[in-house]
Amino acid sequence: MITAIEITGVNYEVDETTRKYVTKKISRLDRYLPRHARKTASAEVKLKQVNRDHGNKYEAEIIFQVPDHILTAKDTTVNMLAAVDIIEAKLMTQLRKYKQESIGHIGRRGAMNRFKRSYAREL
Repeated sequence: MITAIEITGVNYEVDETTRKYVTKKISRLDRYLPRHARKTASAEVKLKQVNRDHGNKYEAEIIFQVPDHILTAKDTTVNMLAAVDIIEAKLMTQLRKYKQESIGHIGRRGAMNRFKRSYAREL
């Protein structure tokens, strides 16, 4: 589980329900990390209220630090919780790519072919 989650608000008061919601969403990303990166992963969440001419908008940015990489996602919407949901989806895809890069997967066919080749040499 990702224990190092730092949540800060810029021109935005972070209440307890928002803090719990963000923590829940970010800790879910743990399942997309490779096992070696789970202990050292940390997240920095910046929640910002942006005053615009047509009304207030909320901007959320998450900087996710994993070994040898820094993953970032940013989004602006009318609702803060919706911005966190969108960022969670963006980080999910980035973490899947990171996991594919960091762990070289061997397909079933590749493993079986190597086994067959080594067995055939012994005969």
